[in-house]
Amino acid sequence: MTQKSVNILTKNTSGASTKDILAKHISYSHKTQKNSDTTAVRTQVEQTPIPQLTEIFNCDICEFKTSQKGRILAHLKAHVAEQVYCCNNCDYKSVKKDSLQTHMKIHTGEKPFTCNICEYKCIQKSSLQKHMKIHTGEKPFSCNICEYKCIQKSHLQKHMKIHTGEKPFSCNICEYKCIEKSNLQRHMKIHTGEKPFSCRICKYQCIHKSNLWYHMKIHTEEKPFSCNVCEYKCIQKSNLQRHMKIHTGEKRFSCNICEYKCIKKRDLQRHMKIHTGENPFSCNICEYKCIKKDRLQRHMKIHTGEKPFSCHICKYQCIQKSNLQTHMKIHTGEKPFSCHICKYQCIQKSNLQTHMKIHTGEKPFSCNICEYKCIRKDVLQTHMRIHTGEKPFSCNICEYKCITKSSLQTHMKTHT
Repeated sequence: MTQKSVNILTKNTSGASTKDILAKHISYSHKTQKNSDTTAVRTQVEQTPIPQLTEIFNCDICEFKTSQKGRILAHLKAHVAEQVYCCNNCDYKSVKKDSLQTHMKIHTGEKPFTCNICEYKCIQKSSLQKHMKIHTGEKPFSCNICEYKCIQKSHLQKHMKIHTGEKPFSCNICEYKCIEKSNLQRHMKIHTGEKPFSCRICKYQCIHKSNLWYHMKIHTEEKPFSCNVCEYKCIQKSNLQRHMKIHTGEKRFSCNICEYKCIKKRDLQRHMKIHTGENPFSCNICEYKCIKKDRLQRHMKIHTGEKPFSCHICKYQCIQKSNLQTHMKIHTGEKPFSCHICKYQCIQKSNLQTHMKIHTGEKPFSCNICEYKCIRKDVLQTHMRIHTGEKPFSCNICEYKCITKSSLQTHMKTHT
């Protein structure tokens, strides 16, 4: 190939197609040859792979590639730490001035782009475009393994790691591993004890900004998500989705040891500790141990005597809000749970479950000393006092002692 023909190949890459370039090359370089020779040359050239004419810029330090010279120059500046644009409020640095200008809006609170359907506001136009897909229901990216669909490509890439089991980020203190770097950064705050977000109304502090956002709705009593089957309302959409499974009966998580099934994955994880005997949370005053941290927190109120929830009708006070809600049904006379065999009605579902054992004849709790069997665990614990001789209830007037509180109440009537 002559030098002139090479120039034709290199100078016409901007607009001409490969076919046009080849035609010019043959007409220029082989115009003096016979037709048969020209045909042979054309065949030889057509069978030879034609190189990529678009120039690709490769980074010598990492695997970054681009067809734009400006992008490779900006990328290389990051490697040599020529991050000339710095934020004077935080440690943010950028090789692009416009990126810094966008970042500064975080500090000023400026959100120039707003949704015309809801109250969403954001800093970047691209963020608003992604948000609008929530309203249109558009989810252009889908998983080829399961039915997962999403708005952003980056979300799909993260989702795929669930199927591959890839967790590239790991904690250097404990065995925690995760898919995203941001999750690891939040996790590390557990070890440092850092809780950068705090409530301006109460003493609540948390690691995640989103947790504070949800917490504030407790004070405003805002519950934007509601069930279309019952009167249930909640703060988070995910809570509503889990609640709906109660109506559908879906329990996708099951124990491989017993027949336990549940709606939430974390409930299964806690359940598995029953089989392993693991009780990671323990009281520093008594021997109480439990699976969940919130149970320990409630237990500690027994020692402090704290009863933050009180009935406005009677003097009843309790540790848990759920206990107060159950108690209030005594005053309203509400008994939402009923037996389908007899006329028994009760306030709590657990009471109905216990009652049903009367009809089935099931007595799962048995004494290891005698042949006594019963339906309830607390009844067995009371029975065991017969064998141990324990009498925890005593009269403050005479020396009378007994096993049950009801026996003491009966005894006290003898003094009146």
